[in-house]
Amino acid sequence: MVSRKGMKMQAAAGAMLAVLVLGGCAQGLGGGTYSRTEARRAMTVQFGTIESVRAVQLEGTKTPVGSVAGAAVGGIAGSTIGGGRGQAVATVIGAVVGGVAGAAVEEGATRTPGVEVTVRLDNGQFLAVVQADEGERFRAGERVRVLRDGGTTRVSR
Repeated sequence: MVSRKGMKMQAAAGAMLAVLVLGGCAQGLGGGTYSRTEARRAMTVQFGTIESVRAVQLEGTKTPVGSVAGAAVGGIAGSTIGGGRGQAVATVIGAVVGGVAGAAVEEGATRTPGVEVTVRLDNGQFLAVVQADEGERFRAGERVRVLRDGGTTRVSR
């Protein structure tokens, strides 16, 4: 028979697992990653030469999943403290603190390295594109393609 405290710990572990699993569902932002809606759409292609490459950080996702899971874990943890009104207050405080912590954990866990590529297009125009670093190792002086589709721009070889 599982005790009440054991059930609360299982629920807390389940909520944290949900945060980790759903955090891994973030869409890729690299030059070689396309969404389903981008398939079979025409893109404008321009050619140019890389002027500079700079490492950047892409902030992580900020969905309600991290906050909700954190609030659940915090509320469960808080509910184990005290009794009566003190327990209710601890539950609320635990849920609030857990929600804030859960959001921070989600954002940090889904943060990814990126790259800012500045390209001098063949028409003389300069363009800087930020995308996820998928190991392309772009270098200054290298010839590349710049693909544009409405609001999406990417650099590729």
